[in-house]
Amino acid sequence: MSIVLSWSTGKDAAWALHQLRLEGRRVAALLTTVTRPFDRVAIHGVRRSIAREQAARAGLPLIEVELPWPCSNEMYEFAVSAALRDLARWRGATTVAFGDLFLADVRAYRERLLAPLGLTPEFPLWGMRTDLLAERMLREGVAARVASLDPTRMSRSLAGAGWDERFLQGLPHDVDPCGERGEFHTVVTAGPMFAEPITLYPGRTVERDGFVYADFTLAPERV
Repeated sequence: MSIVLSWSTGKDAAWALHQLRLEGRRVAALLTTVTRPFDRVAIHGVRRSIAREQAARAGLPLIEVELPWPCSNEMYEFAVSAALRDLARWRGATTVAFGDLFLADVRAYRERLLAPLGLTPEFPLWGMRTDLLAERMLREGVAARVASLDPTRMSRSLAGAGWDERFLQGLPHDVDPCGERGEFHTVVTAGPMFAEPITLYPGRTVERDGFVYADFTLAPERV
């Protein structure tokens, strides 16, 4: 059985990779979606170059599904389904794993998407208590930064912050410590899933389409 892992650049996807490997499972590739006009990973807004560096540190190929902007759900499903069909046909993929934690509607959507493709969905982190999961990730060396956030749920000033104990202690009580309801998204820079840490350099912070995005680069940008 060959597993493809849905890769968002964030801590939950990274921990799902680690969890699968702990179980002795073989992950063959990472799959990410990139918004072509911006050259960034969809939703998280992380640069494509960083996703590629993460994959290299994880020792896995990165399959990049390019999306237009704007992108309807029909366009998204067509592009992702086509990529998964190719992975099943040419690389023997049988399973697609996701880092989802507890949102039943998201899980059901993924299951519906994979059913006609004959691929098995897997959720290695499903049902874990997110407060305990966050503590374990930090204890075992996961480092991440806040790449984007919903300013209606938390302070704009937290964009770009480290996802660490101080960050978790300062979150509003109704914000999930893993951001599972979309309160925030992260970009992971270190952890047991990587051969070595990644150094990121902060860039500009912008607000777009109701979200705040903190930019990061792999090298300092010239001013």
